[in-house]
Amino acid sequence: MSETNDQLEQQFLEHMYTMNAYEQALGLMEWDARTKIPDKGADDRAEAVGRLSTELFQLTTSDKTAYFLENILACNEEEVTPWIRKAAEELKKQYDRSVQIPSEEYREYSILTAKSEAVWEKAKEANDFEMLRPYLEKLVDFNRRFAEYWGYEKHPYDALLVDYEPDMTTQVLDDVFSRLHKRLQPLVDEVASSPVKPDTSFLFEPFSKEKQTAVSSNILRQMTYDFEAGRLDETAHPFALGLNPSDVRVTTSYDERDFRTALFGTIHEGGHALYEQNLPQQWKSTVLSDGASMGIHESQSLFWENIVGRSKAFWENNYEMLREEAGQAFDGVTLDAFYRAVNTAGPSLIRIEADELTYTLHIMLRYEIEKQLINGDIEVKDLPEIWNEKMQKYLGITPPDHSSGVLQDVHWSFGAFGYFPSYALGYMYAAQFYHAVRRDIPEFDTHLREGNLAPVKQWMTNHVHQYGKKKTPAEIIKEATGESINPDYLLDYLETKYRNLYSL
Repeated sequence: MSETNDQLEQQFLEHMYTMNAYEQALGLMEWDARTKIPDKGADDRAEAVGRLSTELFQLTTSDKTAYFLENILACNEEEVTPWIRKAAEELKKQYDRSVQIPSEEYREYSILTAKSEAVWEKAKEANDFEMLRPYLEKLVDFNRRFAEYWGYEKHPYDALLVDYEPDMTTQVLDDVFSRLHKRLQPLVDEVASSPVKPDTSFLFEPFSKEKQTAVSSNILRQMTYDFEAGRLDETAHPFALGLNPSDVRVTTSYDERDFRTALFGTIHEGGHALYEQNLPQQWKSTVLSDGASMGIHESQSLFWENIVGRSKAFWENNYEMLREEAGQAFDGVTLDAFYRAVNTAGPSLIRIEADELTYTLHIMLRYEIEKQLINGDIEVKDLPEIWNEKMQKYLGITPPDHSSGVLQDVHWSFGAFGYFPSYALGYMYAAQFYHAVRRDIPEFDTHLREGNLAPVKQWMTNHVHQYGKKKTPAEIIKEATGESINPDYLLDYLETKYRNLYSL
């Protein structure tokens, strides 16, 4: 490599480090806004977020960025460090999309999302959709315009999907979801009509927040989550935030009458956090130091939450610890009864509390609504009614209020239209990874029974974490499992598990 190219690479790295400094500042403000900020601070914080977001946006779309991208990508492959060239290719994708949006419009949007999320929290608590409605109307309008700026071939929703799932389209999703629903719905119906009904009454005994925190922390450590590079905090809607691989934070939400909310929520976010903590240090503060897609990210959280965290082998190691922390809540409850209770299946109102069997149905209804919203087929004012209709269609139940219905998720309040399909894709990826993990680690169940989760985490690091954004989701899935995305692995997993649980 010539001295000139070496200098160019170093200058490009410094430029990405500056961009990342803004991202870390904004991330920390996001974490604070969701965990610690006083109510009166929300509006001023939103203005600050808007200003910093605009500064970052202008830096991303600057002539300086264009200069680095043009010159690095113009070099022959042997003239540039391979991973730095890949970073330039990834940043070029961001640049090409960002330059389509007027700077002032982006600033307005950033302020709106920051304010809207704070309003959502109040609206949910007050069960008041009308409080959030004007914000959602503006957010939907922005996203419709963004889709037009970015362009698309067949459906405007495709333009939004790219931010979360590279190369994904509504055409592919329609096909995959159709295949899923065709096999899943009959199984859901069989389980619903089964005379086997696990006792779940003991799950709702009082369980203090302090004791739940102890359980969650214990399990995060088993998962090899590094508390010296992270922390566990409380929030209204759980999330994990990776500022950099040395600072990855987990949040959870507590319900002292249903410990599952915090427990499985913590394991879920812990799966995200393991991904972020195990990204290559070499790429820290560059565009490659991120997940390949939200679907791959969700594969990590859902693998740990459901495939590991709800397995019999996992609880053979952890049940006594849970009983000790719970006091008398599980006295007389056998491990088998507990396992069946935490895996009970049936229609439920809340997505993040849904069982494995019905979870993807929650995603399908959100996907349908988002497509219709972005295409202009429905309007925000109609969302409560449409939400309830689709809940009845997919799950056979109708929410009694907006808080347990259309207001339950935070995503739309910060403009994340196109995110929800990643949950279903992630679940399919997780099941496919599970098949490959069992192939490569025959002692999988033994490790779980012994509380030795390190080999499983290491498999994920070897096949997923270490690649960051260097490889596409399709490449990661194909290389780790030997084939492209295949929903049959998820369906086989669910059928095997629930036919056994419900004696079908």
